[in-house]
Amino acid sequence: MPSDTFVVTAPAAPDTPEPADSPRRSLVIVGAGPRATGLIERIAANAPELHDGSGLDLHLVDPHAPGAGRVWRAAQSPLLWMNSHAEDVTMFTDETVDMAGPVRPGPTLHEWAGIDGRTFADRQLQGAYLRWVHEQAVAALPPSVCVHHHQRRALRVSGPREGRQQVWLEGRTRPLLADLVVLTLGHLDAELDDEQRELAAYARSHGLVHLPPDFTADSDLSALAPGEPVLVRGFGLAFVDLMALLTEGRGGCHDGDTYIPSGREPVLYVGSRRGVPYHSKIGYDWTGGRPPLPRFLGPAQIDGLLARPGGFDFRRDVWPLVEKELGFAHYHRLFTVHPERTAMSWADFEEKYAAAEDASERETLAVSAVPDPRDRLDLAALDRPLAGVRYATHEEFQEGLREYVESDLRRRHDPAFSADLSVFLGLLSVYGQLVRLGDIGGRWHGFFSYLASGPPGPRLRQLLALSRAGVLRFVGADMEVRAEDGVFRASSPTVPGHSVEARALVEARLPEPTVRRTRDPLLRALHAEGVGETPDGLLRVDRADGRLLDRSGRPHPRRFALGPHTDGRTPGAFTRPRTGGPAFRQNDATARAALLFLAESAGHAVAAASGPKSPTPLSEVL
Repeated sequence: MPSDTFVVTAPAAPDTPEPADSPRRSLVIVGAGPRATGLIERIAANAPELHDGSGLDLHLVDPHAPGAGRVWRAAQSPLLWMNSHAEDVTMFTDETVDMAGPVRPGPTLHEWAGIDGRTFADRQLQGAYLRWVHEQAVAALPPSVCVHHHQRRALRVSGPREGRQQVWLEGRTRPLLADLVVLTLGHLDAELDDEQRELAAYARSHGLVHLPPDFTADSDLSALAPGEPVLVRGFGLAFVDLMALLTEGRGGCHDGDTYIPSGREPVLYVGSRRGVPYHSKIGYDWTGGRPPLPRFLGPAQIDGLLARPGGFDFRRDVWPLVEKELGFAHYHRLFTVHPERTAMSWADFEEKYAAAEDASERETLAVSAVPDPRDRLDLAALDRPLAGVRYATHEEFQEGLREYVESDLRRRHDPAFSADLSVFLGLLSVYGQLVRLGDIGGRWHGFFSYLASGPPGPRLRQLLALSRAGVLRFVGADMEVRAEDGVFRASSPTVPGHSVEARALVEARLPEPTVRRTRDPLLRALHAEGVGETPDGLLRVDRADGRLLDRSGRPHPRRFALGPHTDGRTPGAFTRPRTGGPAFRQNDATARAALLFLAESAGHAVAAASGPKSPTPLSEVL
């Protein structure tokens, strides 16, 4: 049953809202996962400067426990790992974050847990870390702030733009009254798209199994029978989770580079648009000085793009700057750390590289200055390694793709190719800049995740073992799935003329974070109300502080949103230490805007109660 759990006891009863003229202010945060915790931490950090000491009720609304939320909850398989090293996961700010609020340092996951920094921790341990961070953030709030957790779903938000908002909860007859509402929703379920609906209907009418996009830990995998072929569409992190749950999760085990089946595994036939798994996490540490980023895609370039009267096109106007920036990061590292593999000085190369007007000029320069093709950056080949590649037989492709994965693993764990790690730093820098542009489409986000947010190396070694054991088979690039002859049939141009049929199909990816197809009732209500959204269905938010925009671009004074369902989404689930952390910057800006608004709101309430005294203007609070 849904319940209202009070983290800090407040005077009001759970189902009794504060009266409209209550002197206590109220902030409702919908979603109590890591992003909500980060926001609370920033509220606490900025409170000494901006909180006026008046009473504040902070309501967290989430069916799951605060801190860990749904994705990082304790009740999930220990076989599910993070895809980041424990030393690369922090919930705390440092001096590299460009924000107005104060830095409040704290331990990374590996420091808190006392484990090796290169460990890929399981999600249960990360959940424990997040719960601890949440407790610390709540404890740091001023005494006048009372925190409540409502273990329910939020259904909708109503109320006038200039008045208190009403947040309606499942199972409650009265709303929570809120001076401000912040949405910190994480990954949400979505309705099926047109193709998925057709496949699901076909599955129902023919007694087949179709598992739509989902958070893998929540998927019911029991219908995937032992020994039976299963088509899997998607080769990213959701697939890696599925692979673990259907192999080790069914009693199999890995012994070095060998997989010993239990006999309860299905046979997985996996393919995707690229036809290859995401690139492995890099397995060595950075040494020496970092590349001087940003260089070609920084604040000035972003300002210029935003100032264009006719707007900008990502492919035409932004992607060339991305390519040049990543190339600069790559070659800076190569020339300064591995000069023996270059044919000119860095000073000469940098001058010519900066002057190059397009990608073809830069490619010509790289060919003349870098003799070994393996030392040149080819983003197109990295992105689509199977483009134009054909194999005569299915078995030849299995061997070819295993060789590709093995080569990728060797390179991503060899510091002789440390220019790859420099490109990773370039990707982080680029993402930090692109956040300001808002609606840039999904292509960039997918490219970033494929290149920079792939699985741990050990997972790919497990994949190779499963392939050799015959439990996992590769389909190829541009995988096509057809529903015909009472089965699902998959094929790929990578192996012309070959197809595989199965009675089960798994869409191994998270649901798209789209407002128009979300199953979250609150977001659906906002969509119907006319909230601003991008062509991809993300909530449009104000770049300055995260306020929700309507369809005319007007910011709502009392509603904010942070997270992957907005066009201000940031890279990865968590921030690496000392990388600037755009999510931290956003949290800080929203926290400060909320505290300033609440201070002014409290001033108005006091003035109304005591007479015609003028409230403190917002400019003086600032």
